[in-house]
Amino acid sequence: MITSLPNMLTLSRIAVIPMIVALFFVDGDAARWACCALFTMAAITDYFDGYIARSRQLVSNLGRFLDPVADKLLVVTVILMLVAFDRMSLITVLPAVIILCREIIVSGLREFLASLQVGLPVTTLSKWKTGIQMVALGFLIVGDAGPGFIPVQFIGELGLWLAALLTFVTGYDYLRASAPYMVDDKKGRPSADRGNGAKSAGVTR
Repeated sequence: MITSLPNMLTLSRIAVIPMIVALFFVDGDAARWACCALFTMAAITDYFDGYIARSRQLVSNLGRFLDPVADKLLVVTVILMLVAFDRMSLITVLPAVIILCREIIVSGLREFLASLQVGLPVTTLSKWKTGIQMVALGFLIVGDAGPGFIPVQFIGELGLWLAALLTFVTGYDYLRASAPYMVDDKKGRPSADRGNGAKSAGVTR
């Protein structure tokens, strides 16, 4: 149900994206901090919408669709805006590209496996990657507006490199779990599995 609390939290994550984009066009430290605050609140809802959905048994198909879409829209938008407004060094664009490519690949894998009624569980390491990535992006949004005694830009860029490293590890994990279904046309056909629900691709949590 679209009006359930978890779905409303997820939709709020999408609704805040235009405001985050608009704040990039506003000069001044206050705009950067406001942008970081909106981004942080949006990132926090990523935890609470899932927690509430599970604890109150409000998990829905709409929620399963919206949650990863909202996450990817938020992350991709912020990364593109940071690059467009030169808020990160040229070399740090590399981990940003790695992260963006990983999001596209994993989305493709999930769509492919869904057609075979095979699940692709989110790993614990992937959750850590997402957390570090969100913190790093928050630091990069603030950038030069941060306190002079804290290397805000350096922390943000270092965090993005760490997130990119974890991206390689988790990306390989997902590809390894999905490979058997891509090389064997008979493996995981929906007709053989409809009575038992979706299988798991075997990614270790």
